[in-house]
Amino acid sequence: MGCMNRIIFIFVVLALLALAGCSTKISDIKSNTDDYLGREISVPGTAVKSIKIGKLSGFTLKQDDESIPVASSKLPDEGEKVTVKGTVNRGILGTYLDAFEVR
Repeated sequence: MGCMNRIIFIFVVLALLALAGCSTKISDIKSNTDDYLGREISVPGTAVKSIKIGKLSGFTLKQDDESIPVASSKLPDEGEKVTVKGTVNRGILGTYLDAFEVR
């Protein structure tokens, strides 16, 4: 394999690894919270248990047998499949996602 072919091969492998990391598992966030704190991530799942109290609102995002609270002004319907883009934070009640996009 020539030098240019190796460079192209390495670039393709790195690009595929980057694309594979586009979606995050809730179980990974929970087991490695410190690695995710403050990072912007994308997490797919199912919206459950929405709540709105005054200006505070959010829902629980469920993925397989794991779930995580999401602070969000947008409240999806119960059972709706969504992808949350947001920042991982830790508060008084534990780890949660501060959503800047829910779709």
